[in-house]
Amino acid sequence: MASTHAESVLRVAVPVPLPGLFDYLPPSDGVGLGPGTRVVVPFGQRQAVGVVMAVAGSSDVPSGRLLPVKRALDAGEPLLDGPLLDLLTWCARYYKHAPGEVVMNALPPPLRLARHVVPEAPVQYRLTAEGRERLGQPPGRASAQWQLLDLLREGPADPGAMRRWRGDWSRIASRVVEHGWVAEEARAQPVLDAQAGPELTAEQQSALAALRAGLTGFRCHLLDGITGSGKTEIYLRLIEEVVRSGRQVLVLVPEIGLTPQLVERFRRRLGLQPALSHSGLSDGERVETWAAARRGEARLLIGTRSALFLPLPRPGLIIMDESHDASFKQQEGFRFSARDVAIKRAALLEVPIVLGTATPSLETLHNAASGKYGWIRLRQRATGAPEPAWSLVDLRQQITQGGLASTTLERIGAALERGEQVLVFLNRRGYAPVLLCHDCGWHGTCQRCDSNMTWHRAGRTLICHHCERRQPVPRVCPDCRADALQGAGAGTEQLERLLGRHFPGFPCYRFDRDQTRRKGAFERLYQEVRRGAPGILVGTQMLAKGHHFEGITLVVIVNLDQALYSADFRAMERMGQLMTQVAGRAGRAGRAGQVVLQTHHPDHPLLARLLRDGYEAFAMELLEERRLTGLPPFTHQAMLRAEAVGREPVLEFLHQARAAFSGDSTGVYGPLPALMERRGGRFRWYLLAQDASRARLQRNLDRWLTKVRSLPGVRRVRWSVDIDPQEA
Repeated sequence: MASTHAESVLRVAVPVPLPGLFDYLPPSDGVGLGPGTRVVVPFGQRQAVGVVMAVAGSSDVPSGRLLPVKRALDAGEPLLDGPLLDLLTWCARYYKHAPGEVVMNALPPPLRLARHVVPEAPVQYRLTAEGRERLGQPPGRASAQWQLLDLLREGPADPGAMRRWRGDWSRIASRVVEHGWVAEEARAQPVLDAQAGPELTAEQQSALAALRAGLTGFRCHLLDGITGSGKTEIYLRLIEEVVRSGRQVLVLVPEIGLTPQLVERFRRRLGLQPALSHSGLSDGERVETWAAARRGEARLLIGTRSALFLPLPRPGLIIMDESHDASFKQQEGFRFSARDVAIKRAALLEVPIVLGTATPSLETLHNAASGKYGWIRLRQRATGAPEPAWSLVDLRQQITQGGLASTTLERIGAALERGEQVLVFLNRRGYAPVLLCHDCGWHGTCQRCDSNMTWHRAGRTLICHHCERRQPVPRVCPDCRADALQGAGAGTEQLERLLGRHFPGFPCYRFDRDQTRRKGAFERLYQEVRRGAPGILVGTQMLAKGHHFEGITLVVIVNLDQALYSADFRAMERMGQLMTQVAGRAGRAGRAGQVVLQTHHPDHPLLARLLRDGYEAFAMELLEERRLTGLPPFTHQAMLRAEAVGREPVLEFLHQARAAFSGDSTGVYGPLPALMERRGGRFRWYLLAQDASRARLQRNLDRWLTKVRSLPGVRRVRWSVDIDPQEA
């Protein structure tokens, strides 16, 4: 096919699920467009917003078929800079995802539209000396102008205040600015009082010195500190130094619920208002943060996974708090690991990155142990308090109430009587995980998933926690019509009711998604608990994510036994992380902490190792098991996932795909069913590709996926590629 030669061909990323970029000619007005510029392009029967990724001198598209760009959306400077484009190009290539979808994923939703422009720098209007002089004269016929001057007599005002004063304020403001009575200027950042930090322990000082020594140039550091060791204080000292030098810091956190606490702590200590970016904000708020980051005005940015793609024209440091957390892996659409992409971004920006956690993932631990990452340990609590003491409660042959043994209830009561707070952890929301008939054995299952429906007593509803399907609780058994329906097992809702009845003189706070889904609900509960009155917190894993409750001295882990016999090879790692993180909520304010673990397997060797020797020894033993069995991080994996309403087209497609594979030394296994084969009414299976060489796996995947896209069965299924998968 003959190529087209032109002065410039624009290679554009268009948000469609297709590989590669699309070639266009520059717009007819002759405006030169550089990489990073948003453009409107003709695409099929419609127009689409894309981003120019590169400018080439020729195209493989035949002459006469190249169409010009309709128009550019960004006047002057391109929206995305070179390092961010390089990162997005790497993401599309490494994660085998359509580049147009990857690029649009990096923009706030409004900036993906043709009609939206990036907001200008915020301005304010200030009364000049000439304006004050004019105020001393009669208004005359220009009364509106005089009123505006009078409005500014007490101090500067932003456009919002002006708009509240009068709808046509802009016209009047233009006139007084022309007269020199008012100055239009960039809005000043509020100056806040900064508080002094606590005195660092010797261990913290040593860690801070090691990190400060690496603040120039790229280096990945693991800050491996037990819960309560003062990792956040080290973050603050580093941020203070970087921001003072005029550079930007990006802090990534796993949960929206963590941001209000971090923001307040950072604001008080640094005298600086952090800019936020997470899904709980409005589109307008996210665009404002994005624009402030791009202008370099936002010096400290805090956000969840998506904040990773904020512009950083003056980069200085990236911090990932709770870097082990599973929510840093995007599991739908553009599937990426925020941890790995953050490390790549730091490398492209030539700045250091700090991975902070008390429970490093096995991949991170392996890289630290091999010397690829710097490894800085904090093994003492900043308050000097000892780590919490563990005790096991053997549930075998015990009668429990709501999953709690009588000895556990006694321990809870004793802590409350001492004026302390108790955290009861159960990673299962709802009243009971299943509703069943005591006469015939019927149980409520989801018609769309291979799962039981959870009984939520509040609202008398059965809810599938996988597809969100809901149905009313039947009054009698649908099969035998007996009035014998009852819950089996316990959830957080049941525990809250049980503990409220058992300890009526003490408040019981429930922290789960049902209670905290409304905006501000988590923060209200959090502040209530922070008052320190004795009470009980009942919650799911959201309580394990870095929250600081000074009054908690006793933590009860109701049951994590399912991880001990899970088919997922990562289950033990996650169990160890969760147990350690939850236990770390106890005894953080200097008082001795205690942790009660209820289990049916008190003699399990890995459980014993974790409780006796701590997380690092436990994780190192798991790493050795992974090495012996050839599992990550000693090998590298990719999944070809497929799903459809029926099982037959999924299996047909995956068998075709496996037959199409050819690659030296890369093993392909399957088709295998997902751990939950049917979810949301769709059957889900996968092929697993595995290789000891990451580069070889990537090469073989590229060749394979070219064939997969043209398979006969490809149109009958929804398929995707998952690089470095975290769940089956």
